[in-house]
Amino acid sequence: MTIIIAAMQDSLLSIESSKTGWKTHESLKRTHPQCLAFDPRNTNCAYCGTFGDGLWKTDDAGQTWNRIGNDQISSNEVTSISVNRLEARVYVGTEPSALYRSDDEGESWQRLSALNNLGSSKSWSFPPRPWTSHVRWIESDANIPNYIFVAIEAGALIQSHDGGKTWIDKVEEGPYDTHTLVTHQMAPERLYSAAGDGYFESFDYGESWKRPMAGLKHEYLVGLAVDPADPQTIIVSASGSPWQAHSRDDANSLVYRRSVNNREEWKAISKGLPEPRGTIISILTANPNAAGMFYAVNNRGIFLSTDSGVSWDSADIDWPEGYISQHPFAIAVADEKE
Repeated sequence: MTIIIAAMQDSLLSIESSKTGWKTHESLKRTHPQCLAFDPRNTNCAYCGTFGDGLWKTDDAGQTWNRIGNDQISSNEVTSISVNRLEARVYVGTEPSALYRSDDEGESWQRLSALNNLGSSKSWSFPPRPWTSHVRWIESDANIPNYIFVAIEAGALIQSHDGGKTWIDKVEEGPYDTHTLVTHQMAPERLYSAAGDGYFESFDYGESWKRPMAGLKHEYLVGLAVDPADPQTIIVSASGSPWQAHSRDDANSLVYRRSVNNREEWKAISKGLPEPRGTIISILTANPNAAGMFYAVNNRGIFLSTDSGVSWDSADIDWPEGYISQHPFAIAVADEKE
């Protein structure tokens, strides 16, 4: 059984596979969901951060949700979540930029305040709200416990090797505006970054960076996913500008794929995906237990690929007309094999 949870602009859509097709359920209406993460050790457990209504947790795969962390997480604007596969640990990021950690599945939280003492923190500023900044992405390393990577949107990509007690600041040649960061169990030390300033990758945990853009005609990237069975097969969602990525009126975005087979040049993908014009930029993820299985959500629907992103099919579910004008913010997938 596969469970997909998608964070749309005004609600969460939970989709569960069954012998007769997909079963859907909508929840957390009018909470403005922003981020999602399943607990890799328990497919029934997931976390959702909202912009204005704080942090929520489900223990029944998205059917019901409970508010948590009210008295310990100081901001109701929760913008990023990561659940560590190697340890029973949850990280949450907020706006204004702050990072919290729970070692007991969300029962209690501690603020990792050393993050805000970094030299670069004085320059963190999110352009649409320049008086503030937020933690856009948290990536718990797939291979080493206590290694975490944090992206401040339009600010910095920073890292900690001790679970957030101390921090290493950004390097100048690294991505400035990371939206999604991925690590891979089969590629130790490798970092993949989809950023507003292009695609970046590092093979030494961010000490140095490359920017392989050959074939990538659109440089504003948001979504990123890597085949769990092949660290060389990567998909990203891209657009020509932030406005074309996120605007309902002028949306124009598409998905690119890169692999060894195409000599590591990016190729635009169209088979089974909606037309670029009118499509708000896709949020991407991979099924950690299924080789070549990718998922995408945008304002046109939820799409699945079983051949490492070469071709796609639309999930056979009802897609309310109101969703066509909504911006998607996150997608998370769990499989009962976990």
